[in-house]
Amino acid sequence: MEKTQIYLRKEELTALRKAAARSGCSVAALVRDAIRSAVLRPQAAGPVAIWDGEPRRRSVDHDSVHDEP
Repeated sequence: MEKTQIYLRKEELTALRKAAARSGCSVAALVRDAIRSAVLRPQAAGPVAIWDGEPRRRSVDHDSVHDEP
C-alpha cells in the first residue's frame, strides 16, 4: 500500500469517524472500501435484464407497440 492524504470537511470527517466506530473498523478501511465500491467496481459483463418474466414481443417487432390501442 501507499500512503496518501486527503482534505475533508469537518462534517465529512466526523461522519466518517462515527461510521468507523459503529462498524468497528478504521477510517482508512472505510475510505478504501468506498473507493473500491465507487471507482473500482467491475463493469457488467453482459446484458442486464430490466424486466422480470418473458418478453411479450421480439426485438424486431419493437414498433408494433404503437399499433395497439
